[in-house]
Amino acid sequence: MGRVSLTTDSEPPTPVPEDAPAHVREPVGSRLDAWWGRLLSTPGRQSAWRWGGPLAVTLLAAILRLWNLGDPHSLVFDETFYVKDAWSLLHLGYEGSWPANADTAFNAGDVNQFTNVGSYVVHPPLGKWIMALGLSVFGAENSFGWRISVAVCGILAVLLIAMIGTKLFKSTLLGTIAGFLFAIDGHAIVMARIGILDGILMLFMLLGFGAMLLDREWHARRLAAWVDRREREGLTASWGPTFWWRPWLMAAALAFGLASAVKWSGLYFLVAFAVYSLLVDALARRRVGLPFWISAAILKQGPATFLVMVPLFLASYLATWVGWFTTAGGYYRTWAQTSGTEWTGSLSWVPLTIQNFWHFQVSVYNFNVNEHSPHPYAANPFTWLFMIRPTQMYVNTTTDGTGGCGEQTCYANITSVGNAAIWWAATAALFYLVYRLIRKREWQVGLILMGMVAGYLPWLMYANRTIFQFYTIAFEPYMILGLTFVIGLALGARTDARRKRVLALWVVGAYLLLTVAVSVFFWPVWTAQPIPGWLLTLHYWLPSWR
Repeated sequence: MGRVSLTTDSEPPTPVPEDAPAHVREPVGSRLDAWWGRLLSTPGRQSAWRWGGPLAVTLLAAILRLWNLGDPHSLVFDETFYVKDAWSLLHLGYEGSWPANADTAFNAGDVNQFTNVGSYVVHPPLGKWIMALGLSVFGAENSFGWRISVAVCGILAVLLIAMIGTKLFKSTLLGTIAGFLFAIDGHAIVMARIGILDGILMLFMLLGFGAMLLDREWHARRLAAWVDRREREGLTASWGPTFWWRPWLMAAALAFGLASAVKWSGLYFLVAFAVYSLLVDALARRRVGLPFWISAAILKQGPATFLVMVPLFLASYLATWVGWFTTAGGYYRTWAQTSGTEWTGSLSWVPLTIQNFWHFQVSVYNFNVNEHSPHPYAANPFTWLFMIRPTQMYVNTTTDGTGGCGEQTCYANITSVGNAAIWWAATAALFYLVYRLIRKREWQVGLILMGMVAGYLPWLMYANRTIFQFYTIAFEPYMILGLTFVIGLALGARTDARRKRVLALWVVGAYLLLTVAVSVFFWPVWTAQPIPGWLLTLHYWLPSWR
């Protein structure tokens, strides 16, 4: 993928000599390229741009996610589970049970109705511990405190995707565009403004993805240095080395373990990127001329990668259960002792605490794979990429003229529908990227698509389960990166013919303005702003969005 001139290039296009042939004299670049080159004509300005672009879109994300975050002051959708779980977790060390219909009292400020009886929960505790940080600072009586931790995760994700895009495409401009698109997309905004787990899950997955990007470069550089050193010493290099010290691979394993400690779907990222690491290692060995590159990657580096990643993954996952292990009230904490079902035979030596924990995990797995309860907003994963059935997180209707919209009846909704100009373009970009990977085998495309493989494809196995469109936040960053890749292709390079370059800049600029216009239009239904019925109807671009 060619570099885009508005990123790091500091000089205007080289002028063409007047005596050059006619086909060479055609001017290249644009006035914008020349102005940008002059603007970034010093190392200090280039450094300021490298940080300023990502930080600017992060600031934009912060404004969109923090503005009026406490509204509505009502538990929204699955906040009824996770906010209350986080609050009891903060006090008990495990999730306590609540009386029936506790939401009304909780909304009114009576937040301590939980009991010390363990509650059956179907997701690990890390996401709720992170939410508990906000509750510990702002209190559970303040709805801002319910959501601030998730909002911070959503803001950090914008900064992270901008930095990953800059590294992946070697372009600050494209990294900034990626962060900008993620900052203004409605699905990302909604999932950062309500206190549920999926935005936290997405952040840890993205951290692991970024670590895999850095490991790819780290490994290739050290492998080349190893081969060069062997050649200078006159030694043959048939298999290549085994790298046990892979700091970025270790960081990825930790991130994926923490993701799995939010929701188990983080495990898919570990598996997918362990396979990806094996493929990258093999191809890197082939590039440096090692004859046994396949067998070396599988038989030498493969076992080392497994031993580097899996124990760290498990350790990071188990560490988040410390509250359950160190207290006696958690659900199933004394299951073996009280049910008389201790393991016998060859497994009788296993401590009862481990037996109880294993039983808990098996129970949660069975619940998750067998959840088929009907729900009006359930969405088949085969429709996710096309945003057919977004989730209505909150609905409030006032009919007495006090809703604030200027009419008798007002509607305040929170709908996790994405910016259609971003989402559908990103879906089209993904299909193009599959074609492009087959034709050109670009590593950037492969890495982006691996994010989609890890985040999306496993859900196709559960098409009959009760699952929702909002799960897509886990892989939306890779849709955004795929779209940004195509935007980079459309922009071209500063050495393109002027007419082509100017047209490309106008097209991309017009597209970005369109995305802004769509976000402005949909802002009310992302943030529960009261609007009249006729305006709400204009937001139903598909019948299934109702």
